[in-house]
Amino acid sequence: MKISKQASRDGKSLFQSCRVNGILDENKVRQAVKAVLDGKPRGYKAVLSQLVRLVKLDFARRDARVESAHILDSAMQGKIQQDLAKIYGPGLNIAYSQNPSLLGGVRIQVGSDVYDGSVKARLHLLEQSF
Repeated sequence: MKISKQASRDGKSLFQSCRVNGILDENKVRQAVKAVLDGKPRGYKAVLSQLVRLVKLDFARRDARVESAHILDSAMQGKIQQDLAKIYGPGLNIAYSQNPSLLGGVRIQVGSDVYDGSVKARLHLLEQSF
């Protein structure tokens, strides 16, 4: 569905009003959706679809997946958590997993951002250079 500029702006404004200290408040989102559905202003479906898109992006930005070749000790997990909090702010949900195919190093994915410091990625880059 194509969204008009006004509906896009309204959805973004609605999304910003649902944030508290930089973190999305689920109760405010529910209240905003209910208010829009009750009022049914012109173009409300487009506004709600924009709001849903922004909420999905925010949830994806709040999920971090850390893969390593070996199980990380608690000190290393704490360091990674601190570094990610500096970049992405508080409220990250971090999931740690072991992936032996990485051979070594760490691969971190937060939303659409990927930080790949694994041996497997370096070997792939080396292979591409030949």
